[in-house]
Amino acid sequence: MSPNQEPVATRTVASTQSEMTEIILPNDTNTLGNLLGGRLMHFIDLTGAMAAYRHSRTNVVTAAMDHIDFIEPVHLGDLLTLKSSVNRAFSTSMEVGVKVWAENTQTGTVVHVASAYLVFVAIDKNGRRQKVPQLITETAEEQRRYNDALRRREYREAEHARRKQEQKALDAVKAGT
Repeated sequence: MSPNQEPVATRTVASTQSEMTEIILPNDTNTLGNLLGGRLMHFIDLTGAMAAYRHSRTNVVTAAMDHIDFIEPVHLGDLLTLKSSVNRAFSTSMEVGVKVWAENTQTGTVVHVASAYLVFVAIDKNGRRQKVPQLITETAEEQRRYNDALRRREYREAEHARRKQEQKALDAVKAGT
């Protein structure tokens, strides 16, 4: 931490929660009248960033979309509701969970359509990583998500190391040919 940077506070999961609602219009859909997957990913990224901003109180950038499940299609005219919160804060990064529901405006039926985990990194105005506040869990569900986030991070790090080793082996083979 630089000498001019204020001490990092703590924040609760509840203080990071964000929600966004969109109506699905023709420009958002494919030829079947369903929401484009990339458009849904865009909405997920925005909603996730809102939670990361609320936690870090600084600029954030998306470092990874760790996992996404497309569960049900979203149709033209549906109302899309996205909810996000920080699952765990590390040193300069945060894992954010986003859950998505679609509401049929004619019937009122609401279905869970997608879930995703994203990693955001806090940066200062010069693009340098910045420490983030610690996260305080207050419920058993928040604690479960907090613990699960560490397991996902460990998996990401192991997978990164595996890919790096694989690339090193490929480079060695290329150098020998």
